[in-house]
Amino acid sequence: MRDTLVLNASFEPLSTVTLNRAVVLVLQDKAVVEQAHPELRMRGAEVDIPAPRVIRLCRYVRVPFRRQAPWSRRGVLVRDRHRCAYCGKRATTVDHVVPRAQGGADSWLNTVASCAEDNHRKADRTPEQAGMPLLQKPFEPSPQDAMLLAMGAEDLAALPEWLAGDVAA
Repeated sequence: MRDTLVLNASFEPLSTVTLNRAVVLVLQDKAVVEQAHPELRMRGAEVDIPAPRVIRLCRYVRVPFRRQAPWSRRGVLVRDRHRCAYCGKRATTVDHVVPRAQGGADSWLNTVASCAEDNHRKADRTPEQAGMPLLQKPFEPSPQDAMLLAMGAEDLAALPEWLAGDVAA
């Protein structure tokens, strides 16, 4: 099932919903399609609409301020584009920069994507102790960036201007 990005009436990313939920919101006139899947259409007895990839709510919804994107292993892999922070090869695991055995936490700034070989080679040592410098420092994505990256927007600069202007800055 494909996810659809939901924008507030102000074009601010709010969340993702299933394709079916997005179609229901459009059919109930609660949202409009901003971007559709190029080849997919949703058809019914009296309905034929493009399958929404991005929808925008017709009415503004107040949302409590979100300070942080929730940390997850999947989020770290997506943030680092599935590239090992030590060698640049395809990453399949997450490595703690400061190992948990040394008090390291599950956090955006202490975890990086890693290939299994480098994760095993580094073991319970810091990159300095293992002689394995990081190719890039870990960072904490904004909640909006994390949502867009999780949806597959690998290059935030390649997003439509009306969406990228707000979140990729």
